[in-house]
Amino acid sequence: MPNMSLVKNEMPVQAPDLRNKNFTEVALGYTEEQAIDEAKRCLNCKNKPCVTGCPVQIDIPAFISEVAEGNFEEAYKIITKSSSLPAVCGRVCPQETQCESKCVRGKKGEPVAIGRLERYVADRHNALAESAVERPESNGHKAAVIGSGPSGLACAGDLAKKGYDVTVFEALHVAGGVLSYGIPEFRLPKSIVQKEIEGLKALGVKIETNTVIGKTVSIDELMKEEGFETVFIGSGAGLPRFMKIPGENLNGVYSANEFLTRINLMKAYKSDSSTPINAGTKAVVVGGGNVAMDAARCAKRLGADVTIVYRRTENELPARAEEVEHAKEEGINFKFLTNPTEITANENGWVKSVVCQQMELSEPDASGRAKPVPIEGAFIDIEADCVIMSIGTSPNPLIKSTTKGLDTQKWGGIIADETGLTSRKGVYAGGDAVTGAATVILAMGAGKKAASAMDEYMQNN
Repeated sequence: MPNMSLVKNEMPVQAPDLRNKNFTEVALGYTEEQAIDEAKRCLNCKNKPCVTGCPVQIDIPAFISEVAEGNFEEAYKIITKSSSLPAVCGRVCPQETQCESKCVRGKKGEPVAIGRLERYVADRHNALAESAVERPESNGHKAAVIGSGPSGLACAGDLAKKGYDVTVFEALHVAGGVLSYGIPEFRLPKSIVQKEIEGLKALGVKIETNTVIGKTVSIDELMKEEGFETVFIGSGAGLPRFMKIPGENLNGVYSANEFLTRINLMKAYKSDSSTPINAGTKAVVVGGGNVAMDAARCAKRLGADVTIVYRRTENELPARAEEVEHAKEEGINFKFLTNPTEITANENGWVKSVVCQQMELSEPDASGRAKPVPIEGAFIDIEADCVIMSIGTSPNPLIKSTTKGLDTQKWGGIIADETGLTSRKGVYAGGDAVTGAATVILAMGAGKKAASAMDEYMQNN
């Protein structure tokens, strides 16, 4: 019998005053009963509007229908026809602006909790699966993937399922890209990431870590000397940006990339860490995206009193609503319409405070977005001994500078068409390396599109 409740089954979570002191996962996941009850809210629409909002085109009504019947493994099989990383996507995808935004149930209440159901199905499979993955028969073709983040893993997974010999080259010592170094343990446990990667390895995907493309080996060498017929560049956008204001070189100033990498990949939050990190007693995080929320919540867990400064209002925050809500619940302070102009130092050369100019929003411009403009003479001084800059990233220029004939945008992004094809024959690209920082699921969608184009290329050349 359909469940016509206007609200979702609530996600069980750790209490805010408990979770803001630990790095274990905040969301605890649905029970079997909750998953089935939530799945019964789906109307199983024939035109499947939710699928149009999914960058990897999961057959959402079909998998939810199986969940409603308690057929969880069948639901998993449906999801993994389209997604290589369901346990990841169920946790970090912005479903509220994608699949769930198209859900018919959302017109008179809350949409079906599609992401929570995907997470439940994937977690159940990972906990109970006993059968080995069937490795496809080799088709004799060889492809390289640069970067083991979401776009690279999605591309590698789709190619491996078609029988290609795929090798993924990762610069760091651990695979996963931003999933491993960027997203905190309390949002995405690293055991989940590695479980998904082990699934790809079972399909035959080989992963070479500690390999910096452009230094260890070039794309030209991969294709001319190592026999790779085609290459996918999914190297992400890991080069941090700064504001270029006085004081950014002081002790106690971090990019969000460094701060999160040291916490997530090097486990700097552990008391016995060989590479500890100091978040101070009063930390200021500059920015309003998901990365800023992650950095702020990490700093809080390290014992700091944390303030996020953002130059627009709360309505313009680009972070997921859920992440903002969790940050507020955990005691993170927000100062809106506030823009840093200088970081001051104490007598020892460490951060003392952040001088901020107060802003107001102008009328929307041609893009429809209101521009923040300074209020003359209106400044505030925020006491701080740690500042974390989270104002965006750009692609590392190393691949461009070592690859002949690879065209890029002025800001560094690789130029690629809708299939991922770059200016170099046989070389494809996708994800943040092309678009700049975006979402995990959009990067995966780009990787899947490129895999399809690479398949066609290798079969016809």
